[in-house]
Amino acid sequence: MTIEEASERYEIPMHILRTYESWGLCGAVKKVMGDWQYDETDLERLSVIMTLHDVGFTAAEVEAYMRLLLERPHTEEQRLRMLEVRRAAALDEIHFKERQLQRLDDLRYEIRNKQREVPKNACI
Repeated sequence: MTIEEASERYEIPMHILRTYESWGLCGAVKKVMGDWQYDETDLERLSVIMTLHDVGFTAAEVEAYMRLLLERPHTEEQRLRMLEVRRAAALDEIHFKERQLQRLDDLRYEIRNKQREVPKNACI
């Protein structure tokens, strides 16, 4: 499968495919008449790469993770640490957003409470 076919079929941006090729991590990718040809192993690796991008890894972190992945079996702990760091960062982000939501809700509550108050000078 060519780079264009892989990009279209699996909805992988071309820049990610080109970056993958530049890392030299391609398994059985071969140039055939000037076009890269991807096999199933490459597509599995690209799936991992897309997942890492989706969870917020930088390009450098993705490359480091993928290099560790290819050095198996003694890199599980390192890869697990990388995932745990990303997870902790995501949780920090979630907690920050929860605090923001709480503050927004507090402000909304104050406004609604003031709207319900009967003005002291109002005639009833």
